[in-house]
Amino acid sequence: MMTLRYSTTSPYVRKVTVVAHEAGQHDSIERVPTLPWDPKTDLPKDNPLGKVPALVTPDGTFYDSPVICEYLDAKGGGKLYPAAGPARWAALRRQALADGMLDAGISWLLESRRQAGEQSRGWMERQQGIVRRGFDALEAEAGKLDGPVDIGTIAVGCAIGWLEFRNILGADWRQGRPSLARWYEGFARRPSMLATIPKEPA
Repeated sequence: MMTLRYSTTSPYVRKVTVVAHEAGQHDSIERVPTLPWDPKTDLPKDNPLGKVPALVTPDGTFYDSPVICEYLDAKGGGKLYPAAGPARWAALRRQALADGMLDAGISWLLESRRQAGEQSRGWMERQQGIVRRGFDALEAEAGKLDGPVDIGTIAVGCAIGWLEFRNILGADWRQGRPSLARWYEGFARRPSMLATIPKEPA
């Protein structure tokens, strides 16, 4: 049995959990809700970086969602990471793009929660610009997202879901991106995505 330290709003946790569903590992994971910002949390014993997700396994403890995702996929038979070649590099590039969009979105969110007089509007606009460019890049290749589900499409789907959940761009990200919107509408209906919709803790 594996143990996942998680929060219900983390997009990186969602990516790991979607991979667990798709790789047939969901029922092998015990979940421990964790608040990384709680000063009393014992999370650092499992991840010295103090972040979720962290996965405790018989093979050791793993952190950082790309590492955890690859581990879970290997445990499930290796379906979500294409073999070396163009398909693999495209999947890994899309994961990197999606994770970078999330990094920018989280940076924007944290800045937005500071006192109004302490916020840097220039910094927030920079992060939104990164997210917009990411959406535009995905729109340009939306026609290539159809086909077998892989780590790239999972990362993209989870990133879009969280950026929408947090309303990072303010306006509807779908404007001017019809192909990406159509792809996401279908991908978001996968059972693994429906089972992992982000929500504020009760």
